[in-house]
Amino acid sequence: MRTNTKYYCLSLFLIVTIFGCKTDEKQGKTAVVKEEKEIKKIVKPIVISTWNHGIVANEEAWKILSKGGSALDAVEQGVRTAEANPEVQTVGLGGFPDREGNVTLDACIMDHNSNCGAVSFLQHIKHPISVARKVMEETPHIMLTGQGALQFALEQGFKKEELLTPKSKKAYEEWLQKSNYKPVINIENHDTISMLALDEDGNISGACTTSGAAWKMHGRVGDSPIIGAGLFLDNEVGAAAATGLGEAVIRTAGSAMVVELMRQGKSPYQACKEVVERIYKIHKNHSDLEYLQVGFIALNKDGEYGSYCLRPGFNYAIQNEISSNELLDADYMIK
Repeated sequence: MRTNTKYYCLSLFLIVTIFGCKTDEKQGKTAVVKEEKEIKKIVKPIVISTWNHGIVANEEAWKILSKGGSALDAVEQGVRTAEANPEVQTVGLGGFPDREGNVTLDACIMDHNSNCGAVSFLQHIKHPISVARKVMEETPHIMLTGQGALQFALEQGFKKEELLTPKSKKAYEEWLQKSNYKPVINIENHDTISMLALDEDGNISGACTTSGAAWKMHGRVGDSPIIGAGLFLDNEVGAAAATGLGEAVIRTAGSAMVVELMRQGKSPYQACKEVVERIYKIHKNHSDLEYLQVGFIALNKDGEYGSYCLRPGFNYAIQNEISSNELLDADYMIK
């Protein structure tokens, strides 16, 4: 009898350990119950990018992701479409120039191992994102700038070319008539292309590239090439990228803060929203509030995505097996 009791107690212990237990306070009895754990389906691969030119960029990235390719290759090839398109006057070829008529480019890229590369104030090279990747893979540094970045690009075989197209030159000449620096919301200073991707292996990469604010001072650099501001990711958590007035994003380490909030358990949407609200709080009495626009996109390890911006007008493109490359309007704060 004692032996049977011993085995009974051991069996009960194992059952309670495996299935869990709860106490009925009224009867004072212990009931064996099964613990149900939610199984969340991870949506991958997936790619998300900023603005309507993100549609074409996603198409290019999806060619890689849908065949099991890496997120790093996908984001690089994806944003190159905007860099090469002279009709996108805020990125690469045909970008709006600075106050002296020079097209200067900023870009950064980051992979799932937290390797990153960036270039800033780069001239005469159509694809700064690819130069940024070369910085990441071929040098001990993270960022090269100005003449140093150009020298490196040429050594790596990139072609030097004129980036100021007749269309952008005409816009610049018209601006010179008044020389009034007042960025137009959602147009000339906000159309950076940022892209985040999660591949089939569960790895995240991101890229960001721009010609910066139109009519900026010569030498100005925004948030786009700065890891932690324009782009940030942690492969255990997720990724975020920014668009909008770079100075405002830099002041808050915007993308890094979005990722950190996701680490604390917030959804991509919630994290983007909280950082936009922080930016507004800092700038609500600032002189640039009149033309201030910032927006974020975010993606977590489960393939959940979200976006939020300060003012209406920001949109983003999303593509996965569920969403067939659709353009969505982001929620916004200032109604």
